[in-house]
Amino acid sequence: MAAIGQRNILRIIEDSASGLYLDGENLGRIQLPGQYIPKGAGLGDKIDVFIYRDSEDRLVATTEVPHAVVGEFAFLKVVSAHPRMGTFLDWGLSKDLLLPLREQARRVTRGDWVVAYVFLDTKSDRIVASTRLNRYLGHTAPAYTEGQQVNLLIAAETDLGYKAIIENAHWGLLYRSELSVPLTIGQKIKGYVRAVRAEGKIDLRLDQAGYQRVRPLTQQIMQALKDNGGHLEFNDHSAPEAIRETFGTSKKAFKQALGALYREHRIRITDEGIELS
Repeated sequence: MAAIGQRNILRIIEDSASGLYLDGENLGRIQLPGQYIPKGAGLGDKIDVFIYRDSEDRLVATTEVPHAVVGEFAFLKVVSAHPRMGTFLDWGLSKDLLLPLREQARRVTRGDWVVAYVFLDTKSDRIVASTRLNRYLGHTAPAYTEGQQVNLLIAAETDLGYKAIIENAHWGLLYRSELSVPLTIGQKIKGYVRAVRAEGKIDLRLDQAGYQRVRPLTQQIMQALKDNGGHLEFNDHSAPEAIRETFGTSKKAFKQALGALYREHRIRITDEGIELS
């Protein structure tokens, strides 16, 4: 069943001067304008498209890829404003996404960046955005397990650390005291569930704990050494930012992995870096 605000695989059923028509199944025929037709596409072919309503309220398809579909959160730039309607966000399509005034947690202006939720307005049947994030998070009981890897979107900074949106469904917290480098609003990263507390609050961490964290990292370091001729310009004194960018982990975890490899006599640590033994 085809859905507005989602990517759909639809079959081409008609050619016309203005574009192609697709079988929108429950939504009826949907036009794909000429500028979005993939090269070589013809009658009977199936293509991957996104469905939305144009400025004339018609259902149309596009092969453009939005930064978020209905039901997802994204970090989007405000590109224009209307005094009565609200502001418009660049979400990767030629038609910008409306952030209505009533859906703004705080007033925003052109040039601002916001974490927004994309949803289908039931009254207008149009896709719009909201920055009132609490309305759309935590509606289901968290079913995460300790140590589970999850997708995170950094959404806000607090005195304790950073609030992150977990799997487009729940709030979680990364504690500042456990971070080796600062994070940025809008950043998408992998993280791990540290604990789900009795009241449903979720604590997060960026690295796996204990042996589960160190063993895969030692394998990653060994592979990097082999790929680089047996030498890497990383050691105990390397900058946390460089370690995070290259290995995706904290300096603490990296040092633990180096220690494990050194004790196993698999590497040598020098002033210039590390080498295969």
